[in-house]
Amino acid sequence: MPAPPELPSPPPPIVSTHGDRRILEFTPGDIQSEMRLSRPASLVLAYARAMMCFTLLVPRPRHIVMVGLGGGSLAKFCHRHLVQARITVLEVRADVIALRGQFGVPPDDARLRVLHADAASWLADAPGGACDVLLVDGFDATGLPPGLSSARFYADCRRALRPGGVLVANMLDYDPDYVTALQRLQAAFDSQVCWLRGIAGSNQILFAQRPAMCSAAPGAALRLLRDGCRNRGLGLGALNRLLARLVLAWLAWWPR
Repeated sequence: MPAPPELPSPPPPIVSTHGDRRILEFTPGDIQSEMRLSRPASLVLAYARAMMCFTLLVPRPRHIVMVGLGGGSLAKFCHRHLVQARITVLEVRADVIALRGQFGVPPDDARLRVLHADAASWLADAPGGACDVLLVDGFDATGLPPGLSSARFYADCRRALRPGGVLVANMLDYDPDYVTALQRLQAAFDSQVCWLRGIAGSNQILFAQRPAMCSAAPGAALRLLRDGCRNRGLGLGALNRLLARLVLAWLAWWPR
């Protein structure tokens, strides 16, 4: 039987520097990550700040697993400010990992590991209750990869979370598969899902919580955001973006 044809390799990532800004793109004009050279651990992009709102649901995570390294913005911020947490980053592209020095990602240590791994396979093999937080921020040239938005993937994410743990998924509302992926996420987490409207423009940041015990109600914070605030947060996108900045200021002032 002839071997299956090899898939073409994706084009190499593009790194550019403009004054104090260093940018990572996978295709021209499609910014994946942005860093200020003067403050490499700060979060520049609104979607990254929004993802850190998981600390409203899990204030003191012990183990954070990140799907997608990019320029390492979330890894750097969590490594600096969530000092009690171990961080495991899963990145499928070796050429992206090779850029970690240009983006100031710290070397691996007792608290940080960057693994060259397929996230869907890694999570399928992960033991139950392996982490408190899962940050899923993986895209390819066409958008959300099928392997990171399947029903099986979200079921594996739920199993890998400890009771009360939270999955944070970054999705694009104009992605053709957005509605299907959202439905799969809600099904996997028994509709224990919330978001903050308009917090990151076209990036929809979804928070899905594994109940603390079987058939239990969602945690108080998720219940407030989902039901009390009707997924509107502070009501307006601008106010929700301000909320994200306040969360970051709180984390920087009082390391977890």
